[in-house]
This record gives sequence, structure tokens and C-alpha cells, in this order.
Amino acid sequence: MQKIEHIGIAVKDLQVSNIIFEKLLGTSVYKTEEVASEGVKTSFFQCGPNKIELLEATNPESPIAKFIEKRGEGIHHIAFEVTDILGEIARLKGEGFLVLNEIPKKGADNKLVAFLHPKSTNGVLIELCQEIKE
Repeated sequence: MQKIEHIGIAVKDLQVSNIIFEKLLGTSVYKTEEVASEGVKTSFFQCGPNKIELLEATNPESPIAKFIEKRGEGIHHIAFEVTDILGEIARLKGEGFLVLNEIPKKGADNKLVAFLHPKSTNGVLIELCQEIKE
């Protein structure tokens, strides 16, 4: 793993939360995006070498809606940048981690993503991210 790529925060209202984080970080959103397959709208902030991703559910069945219903707003996941997502998935499976999606899928911010189940990572949802090369 290269570095923490971003921290994902589940929010009820993206517009309200964008204002809060713009004030907090002293910078504006640099990108907003909807990932229909995941039922989520996202916005990204640059924070030094890392990013903060705010996530709002677009439907009541999305993972973010279910997360907020169960736990409320807050940190949803920590994402790590990798250079070889398939290799990392295989390595982590071999180490005994539970991989939620063994085939990476297209995520926000031009990334291929895969997730590790929180049951195998001390209660923290871990996302692996690899830049999609055009």
C-alpha cells in the first residue's frame, strides 16, 4: 500500500456538509460525482497530500443510507492507494482478510476499488484504490 488515499465520511446532506468542510479545511470542493451503481453522490476535498470524500446516499437502499441509519453520520471508510489492486486483493486474502469484492469495480475519482470487510479489520471498512490508466 502506498499511502492513505482518502477518508470517506457518510453525510445526510452533501450541500450542508460541503459548507462545513469548506470552512473547516479552508478550501473548496474540487470535484463532485455521482456513482449510480453504489447509490451515492460524492464530493472531494484536498487536505495536504490526502483527500476527504463526503458521501450522500441517493436512495434508501444504498450502503451509505444503511450506514447512516445504523450508525449516524461519520467516518465510513479509510482508502489506501495501491499500484496493483489485483495483487493486493490476492495478498490480503492470503493473509486472511475478508474481501467484499474480489473483482475491482469503478469507483469515484477515476479509481478501481475493492473493499475489505470490517469484521477482519478491527471494525473499519477498508477501501483499496488504484488509479484507472486511460
